[in-house]
Amino acid sequence: MDPELEAFIPFLPHVDMNDPVTARKNFAERAAAAPAPDTSNMKVEDRTVSADPDVAVRVYRPHQAQGAIVWLHGGGGVFGDLDTEHPWAARIADLSGAVVISVGYRLAPEHRFPAALGDAYAVLTWTAEHADELGIDPARIAVGGHSAGASIAAAVALRARDEQGPSIRFQLLNQPGLDDRQEAWSARNFTDTPWFNRDKATAAWRHYLGSQPATPYAAPARAADLSGLPPAYIATAEFCPNRDEGIEYALRLMQAGVSVELHQWPGTFHGSQAILSADVSQRQNVELGATLRRALAE
Repeated sequence: MDPELEAFIPFLPHVDMNDPVTARKNFAERAAAAPAPDTSNMKVEDRTVSADPDVAVRVYRPHQAQGAIVWLHGGGGVFGDLDTEHPWAARIADLSGAVVISVGYRLAPEHRFPAALGDAYAVLTWTAEHADELGIDPARIAVGGHSAGASIAAAVALRARDEQGPSIRFQLLNQPGLDDRQEAWSARNFTDTPWFNRDKATAAWRHYLGSQPATPYAAPARAADLSGLPPAYIATAEFCPNRDEGIEYALRLMQAGVSVELHQWPGTFHGSQAILSADVSQRQNVELGATLRRALAE
């Protein structure tokens, strides 16, 4: 474990994935207590995307931005919202220079799959259709997110390919949870890792799927064919149950002819990037922004 991160482990809050309502409340309270990000170099606007049902989004528009990313927050598909994601979304916009469209997708277990995917795909479609209004190049739209949000982003890319939907330039997948089967080595063995472990992953999938079987749009690792997908950046954390499924997905994308940058961050755990004072977190966050900047460049 990275020593800077390890020092914070005793202070990490407990998240009970079996009690989603309380988990959301506690997460929102902690996020509200955090310092507000500096958004002086960008315009931040709350919008509503017309869909069935409508989807709330928060648009971060840095000066002279031309590309955009449809951004999906983490939280196991169970908690998180536009407000809790505000510091992350602002940071991505600042570091990348891209328009960030943060999606307030519906949460499980009240709204199980495919609700979140439907919301995210509606926002992708809206972004492409409103490119002129947003001041972006419709050929430079990416999808991305953290954890469960990264999994939804990967599913959006699959659906857009299959339905000949809006063109996606790039996938930015940070610590994605892609496989409900949890058969990879890290998923089976990381039962007591900080912040996120096998039991929490199991609970998240249970909330997200309910009793329905998983499809590739729910768990992208189940997709048999990964050809024709957008280039991807996949980042994994060493002590994370999702680690090996992210690495395996990256390898399968490469074997299908998709260009991939894969970065396995040693000494880190799931979500440890939130410990901003750690050197490794700073490097991780800067790399996310720089990678997106390069991907959306002309």
